[in-house]
Amino acid sequence: MAIFKTLLVVLQVLSALGVIGLVLLQHGKGADVGAAFGSGASGSLFGATGSANFLSRATAVLATVFFACTLALTLMTNYRPAASLGVMGAAPQVAPAAASAPAASAPAAAAAASAAPAVPK
Repeated sequence: MAIFKTLLVVLQVLSALGVIGLVLLQHGKGADVGAAFGSGASGSLFGATGSANFLSRATAVLATVFFACTLALTLMTNYRPAASLGVMGAAPQVAPAAASAPAASAPAAAAAASAAPAVPK
């Protein structure tokens, strides 16, 4: 289970870095206005229209992978078997065993338990 968590964390980090890189490669809506006034080149690596479709879809895919990894890590980290949950969904408080109890009290406790009346079901 620890290996799977490690792989999910690595996949999450790589997808986060990919989303960051793809968002930085894209230019905003105001980039064309600046190019019209001569402040820079408006051309891109994938052409005038191809970059929006490819980069947008790649960003959406990597964002989906990132959110899926985040959800899976959250569920795996907070998972507890149903047998270990208490009444209200919290883990039950277990009292520690009394290790310093004197040996003479053990037979007395056994005698008191056998003398108690049985409760019918």
